[in-house]
Amino acid sequence: MDKSWVDLIPETEMIQWRRHLHRHPERSFHEEKTCAYIIKKLQSFGNIEIEQPTATSVLGTIQGQQPGKKILIRADIDALPVQEDTGLEFASENPGLMHACGHDTHTAILLATAQVLVKLREQFSGTVQVLFQHAEELPPGGAREIVASGYLHDLDAAIGLHIMSMAPTGSIQIVPEGAWSTYSDTLELTIHGRGSHGTMPQNGVDPIIVGTEIVNQFQTVISRFAAPDDVVVINVGEFQAGHAANVIPETAHLSASIRTIDQQTREKVAQRIQDIVKNTCATYGATPEMEYDFYYDAVMNDPAVTKVVWQSAEDVLGPEFVHKSKRNSGSEDFSAYGKVAPLCYFVLGGGTAADGYQYANHSSKFVIDEASLINGVKTEVAATLNLLK
Repeated sequence: MDKSWVDLIPETEMIQWRRHLHRHPERSFHEEKTCAYIIKKLQSFGNIEIEQPTATSVLGTIQGQQPGKKILIRADIDALPVQEDTGLEFASENPGLMHACGHDTHTAILLATAQVLVKLREQFSGTVQVLFQHAEELPPGGAREIVASGYLHDLDAAIGLHIMSMAPTGSIQIVPEGAWSTYSDTLELTIHGRGSHGTMPQNGVDPIIVGTEIVNQFQTVISRFAAPDDVVVINVGEFQAGHAANVIPETAHLSASIRTIDQQTREKVAQRIQDIVKNTCATYGATPEMEYDFYYDAVMNDPAVTKVVWQSAEDVLGPEFVHKSKRNSGSEDFSAYGKVAPLCYFVLGGGTAADGYQYANHSSKFVIDEASLINGVKTEVAATLNLLK
């Protein structure tokens, strides 16, 4: 592959874009200023058609010299409800919001990729679409909404990346085929008991006791209901009940996150969890108010598309930068694009703990090595040019 295009990467500007975005994070479904900034940058590149599939997403289309294949590259743009504690000179200026998952870097990388591809448009056939997607962090996610919008069609492949700390700067880590991530579902449960004075428990139905029993039984789903080589994670992240030590409250509220790696296990686990809730409440005389939602599917890497991305990364970076990775235990709404195209999703290393990048994504102290960004652009551009062939 001719790599002369590497000199077209606007590395200095890309870092500036990333820092601007980092200073001005916006929450999911409210990324208005972020979209305005992205549109302004895309317009400055010229020769790119700009549309908005939703109120807070941006889709840019770059036409090559002749008709051909159509490739989608996606970046997510929303931030998290986290108070930043990094000490960076370009730290968030929006209280309670932070790009703690690296979406600012994803966006800056894709802007740089778009600029390079615009300059190369007379050297390739086909169409490239760059999608800046809203609301990845908040279920049900923005990807599902964009797929439903009808703006994406006739795609031959869709690719995307996720930066991760605690991984070598600029490294590319790929699952060659199959599940890159887990299915992600949620349980919202309110247990209705019967309030009473704490000294007269016989007159009440204690929702705290019921909720505690339910949480304990959830662990049996993992240890006794799922196969030892399966992946099942049930995390109860919220348990709220009561306001006084001598009062049995009327209600308790729980919320849980459930992760699995195949559809059959997903459905079995969902049924088991709901059975535990109903049966435990019935045993104690409580009433459940339950909402179980199937949210993000697993991201499934297509072997043919992934092979092209892998070989492209090796070619432009060197094989020492490209590694086979394990399945990610998290989830990603990039999976929704699997309904309209074969996928490849990969990890970009953002720096190791030994180099000072020891805080995981979603931490208030999350930082990455900005030197990693250029390898993200190189991989996206090289993979796109090869996928168009």
